[in-house]
Amino acid sequence: MSLPPVFLRLPIAHRGLHDATIPENSLAAIEAAVQAGYGIEIDIQPAAGNVPMVFHDYDLTRLVGDEGYIADIDPDELEAMRLKNSDHGIPTLAAALRAVDGQVPLLIELKDQDGRLGDQIGDLHSHVAEQLQSYDGPVAVMSFNPHMVAAFHREAPQIPCGLTTCAFAQDDWPMLDEETRDNLAAITDYDASGACFISHDKGDLTNPRVDALKSEGTPILCWTIRSAEQEATAREIADNITFEGYKASV
Repeated sequence: MSLPPVFLRLPIAHRGLHDATIPENSLAAIEAAVQAGYGIEIDIQPAAGNVPMVFHDYDLTRLVGDEGYIADIDPDELEAMRLKNSDHGIPTLAAALRAVDGQVPLLIELKDQDGRLGDQIGDLHSHVAEQLQSYDGPVAVMSFNPHMVAAFHREAPQIPCGLTTCAFAQDDWPMLDEETRDNLAAITDYDASGACFISHDKGDLTNPRVDALKSEGTPILCWTIRSAEQEATAREIADNITFEGYKASV
């Protein structure tokens, strides 16, 4: 399965089109991106019962001011919480899919459930694959964890999937040993994972492996662009951008 061309045409709003009044990964951010005609990137974490929720962090401290972990809390309770003192709660993936409704491309990042990007990935990918079976619209799934991408690809081979990638610097990934970091930075799991694209850190686009994949026809997305100047530089290599903090040109 290849990545639909629309993923290379429309800039992708990172965690939806959020700002000081619209929280990231909220239904409001998703709806704002749809209205602006952007693609959308969202993050998925599991609530209690492995219900997929649109949320980036593992705990609620930064976005809700609560010390709890999202995986321990029921979906209804999460939806009732308020993000950053706004009127917006934490949405389920099901609610996000209804909001997008195939109007723009949707890029879904599955957050690592192993803690070390290993093979203890849990069942989140299965629940996401199940919900996407009936979704009608351009959608793709990605993760930093190659094991999760491979597992998702086995369950839903009709949905394009990719690897979220970067240089895996030790300071940013202290939980990983050097060999693991080197392998991930070299994107050695690309073929085995069933990936058909990568979304790579904007600061590492000159990575020789990125150039090699691009020369083979692999679509190269990048993250996270925060200005028109950064966009211009990234587009010298990347086929499309994930952006926030400014309005990318459609």
